[in-house]
Amino acid sequence: MKRIGYIWLFLAVSGTMLAGTTYLDSCMIRVQDGDTLYLAYLHEVYVYPPMRFKNKRQERFYWRTVRDVKKCLPYAKMITRDMAYADAELAKLPDKKSRRRWWRKFERHLFKKYEKDFRGMYASQGRMLMLLMDRETDRTSYELIKQYKGKATANFWQFVAKLFRNDLKEEYDADDKDRIIERVITLVEAGQL
Repeated sequence: MKRIGYIWLFLAVSGTMLAGTTYLDSCMIRVQDGDTLYLAYLHEVYVYPPMRFKNKRQERFYWRTVRDVKKCLPYAKMITRDMAYADAELAKLPDKKSRRRWWRKFERHLFKKYEKDFRGMYASQGRMLMLLMDRETDRTSYELIKQYKGKATANFWQFVAKLFRNDLKEEYDADDKDRIIERVITLVEAGQL
């Protein structure tokens, strides 16, 4: 209690010595009509009902989803930025030959940048990354491959994905089947999980 009194005394004295508004990291001190006001900005807090699991299997699924979202969400955001950059650069180039040359060079750069991280991912994390890419870009993985590499390549990778019981055309549905993932994303972005 004594410590809080010292803090308030310090704020009051420092506030009266400063004229106007002073910014301190995430808080602000303002002197208004001779009164010192301490203002702090708080992050949004999301409140969900507590998770109720029917069995251990369901609980393991939830915590695996948390692990996968925490690992894949930053990559989905980085890849989205890389795609926006690539689209802007490709739009500047005049002909198909120069676009193809630039794309090959950029593709090699991306491969070097992400290869080590992606090779260490679990299959469930790869699937999560595909869903998060659909969430970030509003285009399925199949559509993205088709846009950048062509329809034949997209069909080949769809065939490979089907061999491993996956689907590149799967869409992210935040309202129904992916609502748990959306909840986890919201909590991770808010720093609550």
